[in-house]
Amino acid sequence: MSILIFSVGILGLIGLQSRAIQLSGDAEDRNRAALLANELISEMWLRRTPSLPDDSKTAWQAKVADMGPNKGGLPNGDGDYRVTGRQADVTITWQSPGAAAQSKLTTRVVLP
Repeated sequence: MSILIFSVGILGLIGLQSRAIQLSGDAEDRNRAALLANELISEMWLRRTPSLPDDSKTAWQAKVADMGPNKGGLPNGDGDYRVTGRQADVTITWQSPGAAAQSKLTTRVVLP
């Protein structure tokens, strides 16, 4: 009887460990998305305009999607931003392997 109880406890711990690893991966992806959005926003602040040249936007979008070693992209990553006056909304979407739904990060910058 004690072996049965011990086995059930071990199986529960394995399930908890699996879930912790999954949540850690999700947090890492969300952090990477925030850093990528911050990179684009920093360029807007440096240029003092929310409108960026097409080559800058294309390079940033390629970086969001690039999952190569030490590249910092996201799995199935896609980045976009929309400008309205002095305001820009940056949206990054990605889907982790094995995830049922896409994840999304949206941030807004308003330049003076």
